[in-house]
Amino acid sequence: MRYRILGVTQAEDDQGTRVSEGTGMPEGAVVPVGGPRLRALLTALALRPGRVTAPGALIDEVWGDDPPQDAPAALQALVGRLRRALGKDAIRSEAGGYRLAADREDVDLFLFERLVRDGTTALDDGDAGTAARTLDTALALWRGPALADLPDRTAAARPEALRLEAARARAAARLRLGRAPEAVPELTALTAAHPYDEPLHALLIRALRDNGRGADALAAYEA
Repeated sequence: MRYRILGVTQAEDDQGTRVSEGTGMPEGAVVPVGGPRLRALLTALALRPGRVTAPGALIDEVWGDDPPQDAPAALQALVGRLRRALGKDAIRSEAGGYRLAADREDVDLFLFERLVRDGTTALDDGDAGTAARTLDTALALWRGPALADLPDRTAAARPEALRLEAARARAAARLRLGRAPEAVPELTALTAAHPYDEPLHALLIRALRDNGRGADALAAYEA
């Protein structure tokens, strides 16, 4: 089973997987996980694949500031529903709490983190082609806001920041490869969304210059 939490939470059966044309990664049949509470529970467990999470922590992450009156019983019932959706062996009961029976790379967030490390390392080593391909694959894993089903999305700040770092690195790789026309639209959107991110603005100025738009590059510099 694979789990996707970079967007609305999904589970995929990896039996008979195919390779996605968009990401180049294994892709299986989507397993229905109905209801926001159920998806929130799966998100909370997928943030710690292979590790035990205490019931109290799960209650806080699933219900936020509005837990039910008998929260431990409600959590136990929710775990039962999730097991029925994913298979009884997907969620293990252990001393101290519950554990998602998965490896880190079964969860798209941790696969994304590894690909970003690989891509930025390739860029630092001067291999812009590998960097661009790897970062394309990493960013294609995103389907929406990270951890979208959690009531409190504080934990999403780190992956969202890494997403921006990956976008910056990919733009830099494209510029090194002479692919400025591909970089300009994304950098224009990113600088509008992050007006105080100086490295992004520097990349946009370079991309405009390399694309033969000197006047626009000067205007971006003045701005």
